[in-house]
Amino acid sequence: MYLSAGENGQGLVEYALVLVLVAIVVFATLLILGPIIGNVFSTLNTSLSSI
Repeated sequence: MYLSAGENGQGLVEYALVLVLVAIVVFATLLILGPIIGNVFSTLNTSLSSI
C-alpha cells in the first residue's frame, strides 16, 4: 500500500503533536514537583552535614 504525500505529512504532524503534548506534560510536572524535590535534597543535605 502506497501513501500519498498528504498522508505521509499527516503522520508527521500527528507525531509532532504527540511530542509537543509529552513536552508540555513533562514541563508541568517538573514545574509542580520541582520545589518539592528541591526541599527533599535540601533536607537530605542538612541531615548529611550534621553527621
